Amino acid sequence: MMNRISEVPTAAPPSLQRLARTTAVALVVAVVILLTTVLPAEYAIDPLGTGRWLGLTDIASPPVNPVEEMRPAGAALKPIAKGPISEYPRDFMLDVYDITLQPYEYVEYKYHLEQGATMMYSWKASAPLLQDFHGERESGATDGGPAEESFDKQDRREATGSLTAPFTGIHGWYWENPTGTPITVRLTSSGFYGSAIEIRSDRTRHPRVLKPIDVLASLPSEPAATAR
Repeated sequence: MMNRISEVPTAAPPSLQRLARTTAVALVVAVVILLTTVLPAEYAIDPLGTGRWLGLTDIASPPVNPVEEMRPAGAALKPIAKGPISEYPRDFMLDVYDITLQPYEYVEYKYHLEQGATMMYSWKASAPLLQDFHGERESGATDGGPAEESFDKQDRREATGSLTAPFTGIHGWYWENPTGTPITVRLTSSGFYGSAIEIRSDRTRHPRVLKPIDVLASLPSEPAATAR
């Protein structure tokens, strides 16, 4: 017995007129969606006002609510730890200190740091000298530690690093020229210190004026190097 194969009717292709009408409708729908939802939500562009009515413009331009100042401007520069971040109540300071030590002369140069405050430093001398990087606790400290504590006490010609103050007080360097010829020293530092003091061989103390970061930002920049 032979199988009868039935013929499957095929649909006629759409006419050009129908294709054009369908394309036009799709374009109109796309333009409406673009104007009423996409532009307001993505770019805060709302030509028809529908984005504001639907609340879509808030998505593209969310309100900014900055945190308030943590403490008054005169507050101590003590860090507030937030996980790996430490926040301070004001900008860090910059300092460049130069001195020439005459034969057998010494000087101490120190910054006042609150416990946990950080500074970065780099210093270099024209010849090796005696040095003691140490801190002095603030008078009246109740932590039971010694009045002075050395962090690094060895002959050096230069050093680069950072310090996180283990206690509140003044922290810095004792440099002594052990030779019969002058030695120059330059220290560059930045950090969250409130003041600096220079203690000379005659035991006199001389406060230093420190510069905040905005002073550096206001300085004219050097011209860019020209490639050759």
